[in-house]
Amino acid sequence: MPVLENGEETLVGGQAVMEGVMMRAPHSYCVAVRRANGEIVTQEQPLPKISEQYKIFKYPVFRGIGTLYQAMKLGMQALKFSGDVGMQDLQETAAKEGKAKPGKSRNPGQKGLPPWALAINLVISLGFFVFMYKFVPLFLATRLKAIYPVFEGRIPFNLADGMIRMLIFLVFMYLISLMKDIHRVFEFHGAEHKVVFNFESGQPVTVPNAQRFTTFHPRCGTSFLFVVIIVSIVFYTFIPFDGFVAKLVSRIVLLPLIAGVSYELIRFAARRRGSVLATITAPGLWLQRITTKPPSDDQTAVAIHALEGAMALERSQGGELVIA
Repeated sequence: MPVLENGEETLVGGQAVMEGVMMRAPHSYCVAVRRANGEIVTQEQPLPKISEQYKIFKYPVFRGIGTLYQAMKLGMQALKFSGDVGMQDLQETAAKEGKAKPGKSRNPGQKGLPPWALAINLVISLGFFVFMYKFVPLFLATRLKAIYPVFEGRIPFNLADGMIRMLIFLVFMYLISLMKDIHRVFEFHGAEHKVVFNFESGQPVTVPNAQRFTTFHPRCGTSFLFVVIIVSIVFYTFIPFDGFVAKLVSRIVLLPLIAGVSYELIRFAARRRGSVLATITAPGLWLQRITTKPPSDDQTAVAIHALEGAMALERSQGGELVIA
């Protein structure tokens, strides 16, 4: 997720997708995906800032909520495109083997996952998130309180709740990183970071130059997630409810506010790298040892292709190509 630095939005940010990378500039984005035959296909579109569409998202906290919403929406679009490309490759492979008829559409993105499938996937994902990161930690912390009276106070109770949530997150990320397909996505995640570093350095963006940079980027969404966990511990401490259901509902309702406050903290930390608050983003770099992997030259080339597509569209719209 793009994070703000020096009061302005950074020029480029990105996201790994299946066999590819999405790169975004302030007013455009491009998804580049490598097909099974080696061809790189892209999807690029203008991307108006949500703060330019709705003035409320220019204000503190609200701008974080708006940016997170737009990042999630854009991420779903990018994942849909990469999924459509992968589905087309599977259909063509099956057709060559005589197992299926080739699809009529030869253009990835025009025929693929239907909208209702994406909607179901989104609902399931949100349900999984609420269950794993809201219900389970709260349930386990409540059980601990029943067994050990030391957890009866709000501060120790919510510290236990937060530590359980963090442990679940770490274990889950580590386990999925062992999956072959997810490992590939994490390699493209590393390629995205290397190319962003290369661009921000002012050096020509090439595969050899990008490969010299690290895969650990301070503005990664992994850092944002860690900050959300920390901020939520503080927020939950002030919730005046004692019942399990009331606590669970309040945790869900407060999610947008916690996300907005976390975003503001990252803004502040990005502008003041030596501050105390900047240290809370440091563990995000450690977590990237799980969520990013060293990419191959071919994967880095895909990330560069996505960046070039986003920048070309930005130029066509008159975007100012400077590092904020």
